[in-house]
Amino acid sequence: MASRSSAPEKRPGFFAQIRTLITFTKDAYPWLPWLLIGILVLGVGLGVLIGFLIPPAAIWSIILWGISGLMFGFLAAMITMTRLSTRAMYKKIDGMPGATGHILSTSLGRKWVASEMPVGINPKTQDAVYRAVGRGGVVIVAEGARGRLTRLVNDERMKVQRVASGVPVQVFYVGHGDDDIPIGKLAGAIKSLPTKVDRATMAAVIKRIDSVSQSVTSLPIPKGIDPLRARAPRPR
Repeated sequence: MASRSSAPEKRPGFFAQIRTLITFTKDAYPWLPWLLIGILVLGVGLGVLIGFLIPPAAIWSIILWGISGLMFGFLAAMITMTRLSTRAMYKKIDGMPGATGHILSTSLGRKWVASEMPVGINPKTQDAVYRAVGRGGVVIVAEGARGRLTRLVNDERMKVQRVASGVPVQVFYVGHGDDDIPIGKLAGAIKSLPTKVDRATMAAVIKRIDSVSQSVTSLPIPKGIDPLRARAPRPR
């Protein structure tokens, strides 16, 4: 009987991850490769220029400054590509059911607690309500048609206010309407809320809300988004 291999799964190398990231981002921004090449050339050019301007203008000094410029250019290219890949991810998942849960569970940081699963959902229309709890209070995020979300939002708001009286509750609607928040700006809007509660109160609110929340895990998850595929790969 052949013994099973205990070797850990091999992860893709750094350059393989870079190639995957470029391919992912290029689907949304076809001009990305030219931009990255331009940043690298600009970095080398600035390094060589500094080498000429700083005396003594020896050949070794120019080469060293050129290499330094290449390194800074590579760093700038990686930062630019990472930001563009994040925008590409937002463009790809915009309008997909479940996109809000993906953003809340991956982009809020440690000061907020949220789940990828909705706290309220209409299985027929796939309209969903999500919740995030943090130092800024409680945020209810509605995903779907605003007119159909009224009951879900009100039910969640009353549930939160019943167990966390005095804690501010904000309601955000994801979309492109006048009072809506685009999916790409949702995480920033939540994290920019002013601090209203301390850590102890935040922990108590989370515990109280979880104790009265009805599980919706048996309900069908909105289809249309695979977070593992929609997430932009990042080089390690």
